[in-house]
Amino acid sequence: MNTNRPKIKVPLKPLDIVLDITSASIILMAITYTVINYSNLPDTIPLHFNFQGEADNYGDKSTILWLPILNVGLFFLLYALTKFPHVHNYMVNITQENALKNYRFSIRILRFTNLFLAILFAFIQFKIIQLAKMEKHDWSMGNWFAPAIIVISILLPIALFIYNHKLNKK
Repeated sequence: MNTNRPKIKVPLKPLDIVLDITSASIILMAITYTVINYSNLPDTIPLHFNFQGEADNYGDKSTILWLPILNVGLFFLLYALTKFPHVHNYMVNITQENALKNYRFSIRILRFTNLFLAILFAFIQFKIIQLAKMEKHDWSMGNWFAPAIIVISILLPIALFIYNHKLNKK
């Protein structure tokens, strides 16, 4: 790791504030939804789904509480990392001249990752709660969920790599 990188404060833009507030709001809504519905859940709920979206592991309803705890922990971890962009990994040598644009880009990636994780965890919580409350136990997330996550996980880094390359050509 290059320890000679400039340590600069990256000023917040409106988009940064919107991303943080949106992520935190989604997490709070998911927590609220979970707390409101917790007492109505059956003792056994689906915990894991196979590639076809079918429930293949079940457990105690208290395990639904781990999703918001994990989501909050990840949110604060990624948020804390936005405060130290000089320790992130970069594909270019960071100088005083290119530090601001590369740091801002790295921080934005973290903020969008936080938003993506907040949406993903909230969706999973919502879907598990909805499936658990169904009288007919056809616990299926749908066969689109896993492939969509895989495609997004592959295409997003490629798009970020291309954007980063263009960013540092300027």
